[in-house]
Amino acid sequence: MKYFEMPCVQIPTFPDRDFVITSYGAVGDGIHLNTQAIAKAIEECSSSGGGRVVIPPGVWLTGPITLKSNVNLHLQRGAVVVFTSDFNDYPVVMSHFEGQQTFRCMSPINGENLENIAITGQGIFDGQGQAWRPVKKYKMTDNQWNELINAGGFVDENAMVWWPSKEAMEGAQYFKNHNGKITSLEDAKRYRDFLRPNLLSLVNCKKVLLDGPTFQNSPAWNLHPVMCEHVTIRNVTVRNPWYAQNGDGLDLESCKNVEIYNSTFDVGDDAICMKSGKDEEGRRRGKPCENVRIYNCTVYHGHGGFVVGSEMSGGVRNIHVSNCTFIGTDVGIRFKSRRGRGGVVENIYIENIYMKDIVDEAIILTMWYGHKAQNADDAKYLRPTEETPEFRNIMIKNVVCMGAGRAIQVSGLPELPINSIYFDDVIVTSEKGVECVNATDLFFRNVKLKIEKKPELVFDNCKRIEMVNVVDPDGNDIKLNQ
Repeated sequence: MKYFEMPCVQIPTFPDRDFVITSYGAVGDGIHLNTQAIAKAIEECSSSGGGRVVIPPGVWLTGPITLKSNVNLHLQRGAVVVFTSDFNDYPVVMSHFEGQQTFRCMSPINGENLENIAITGQGIFDGQGQAWRPVKKYKMTDNQWNELINAGGFVDENAMVWWPSKEAMEGAQYFKNHNGKITSLEDAKRYRDFLRPNLLSLVNCKKVLLDGPTFQNSPAWNLHPVMCEHVTIRNVTVRNPWYAQNGDGLDLESCKNVEIYNSTFDVGDDAICMKSGKDEEGRRRGKPCENVRIYNCTVYHGHGGFVVGSEMSGGVRNIHVSNCTFIGTDVGIRFKSRRGRGGVVENIYIENIYMKDIVDEAIILTMWYGHKAQNADDAKYLRPTEETPEFRNIMIKNVVCMGAGRAIQVSGLPELPINSIYFDDVIVTSEKGVECVNATDLFFRNVKLKIEKKPELVFDNCKRIEMVNVVDPDGNDIKLNQ
């Protein structure tokens, strides 16, 4: 595979002048609401030609912060920005979530159509997600569950999900009854409690820098840049409780020319995820997530360490992931899609990945996300269409995983197999081995597998498989079951 040429990512610059929020009436006592004071500082900074809006040490309670061009929002060490749990402070707006444009509550940190913006410093943003998120019973101990329901809120009719309010619970049912969409502003306002915002939402912005802060406890996803260009995310810490519903770390959607490095993730869903819109809407948008470098990152918990999909209908291409560590994630390297998405994922380079205690697959590429395999022979899927997703030209090299449920799983579609996947210099210790279904042009070179349960290799409806030096820990060739 030929490596793609990564463009130089432009980093924003700012005039050397500060606008300290205390000069605009902000009080860092955790009691006073500072929404207006912070907004005034940002407005004056931007209208004056740009600079730094400084949040000093303290506990700063606030409603949503709307960024403006040429502003660097800087949190000094000791600054804790706590977003209010009063839902009335979050107007219902047209936003983006799970690959679609939809009504949501305004994100605590937000900006649209901006240029030259940054969030820097050593402070902390806390989204107070516990006020918004539902909690599933199976993720709690009995004592934790009882403590949660005794503190208030509502439990669904099956006694399996706790909701912070009746309106949130009713909104979930409305959402389910209307095919996952809220189409009117009136209904959106009625079910505001259900429309949990992402902590940070940046839409159609250019020259973006996130450098240093901690982003934690989001109502939904933590960081969500959409259709942005020249994005740099470095030295950040992204945290959500492990049980946080939709508690993703970073969802990079339809963005171009991006660097992500020296950052740590410990979250309740996918950690570092590439997206590009969902189904017909994503294909119509037609903006791939492309030209992305990710390196020197650590993931301590998450559904996946590095993830592509499942909303990838606009395509994902030219991604390089290197020198990352995943410990205790459900899956290590995760590619997921399904029929209906369409889109092409290609030219992905993943190397120097070190993993430990992966619950399920160390590496998975699946077209069956959310689908059951018994649908495989449905007559309407005899041939590919624009709704058929494709994974191709993916290199996974120099990977070590100590402990996983399964080493590798590749699950393609019979009408369009996953193709041209390279596994070079991979070492995995796992309970189960390699399973590949509906794939072509699979290359396994210098792969060492220590597998508890036999068989180590299972292939079904796969063509053109090359295996060179695929061995057990003693150096014995592993036989192929096909």
